[in-house]
Amino acid sequence: MNSILASILAIILAYLAGSVPFAIITSKLFGLKDPRTFGSGNPGATNVLRTGNKLAAALTLVGDAFKGWLAVYLAIKFAPELGLTVTGIALVALAVFLGHLYSIFLKFKGGKGVATAIGILLAIQPWLALATLATWLIIAVFFRYSSLAAIIAAIFAPFYYYAGDQIAWHELPEIFWVICIISLILIYKHKKNIANLLAGTETRLGQKNKQKT
Repeated sequence: MNSILASILAIILAYLAGSVPFAIITSKLFGLKDPRTFGSGNPGATNVLRTGNKLAAALTLVGDAFKGWLAVYLAIKFAPELGLTVTGIALVALAVFLGHLYSIFLKFKGGKGVATAIGILLAIQPWLALATLATWLIIAVFFRYSSLAAIIAAIFAPFYYYAGDQIAWHELPEIFWVICIISLILIYKHKKNIANLLAGTETRLGQKNKQKT
């Protein structure tokens, strides 16, 4: 297969995989309300958790992370056979992330991408995902704000990649830059949360939110 055609196909498939709305699927399986109708209105694990169903939230988290991991893992694994370059792999990572944020199955709306980003990092470098996840957990445990934890973790992820693997930085700058782009987009998607944090009105983890109007 032509390498350019293979790259385009891989990017499209990654976007479609990212578009799979696990929050909606899980909520339907458990008979829960559509997560877009309450709380933040965000179809993600944190909002599903506001229903009080921890299993549904956990499955949503795993599903969203898995699709990010799978797309990038397969791109890396089959890159030699398909002729995918490092740039192609980086674009696959970006495509699966954008698929979650702007799902074709949800009229180009979606979640904020935290779990999917972790899955992407896991496929790139397991230690990178663990360091970023540890940052999220520390902030979440101490401050009880999922959004603040996500923002801080997103800020640190590029630095972890740069500091932890100088060889990768010099030889694979495309991966570094796509991590930076994903981090910036993730922070942008939390702009309302940032405003709420500054106003002192952000919902804490474990706190049920009101019906969305």
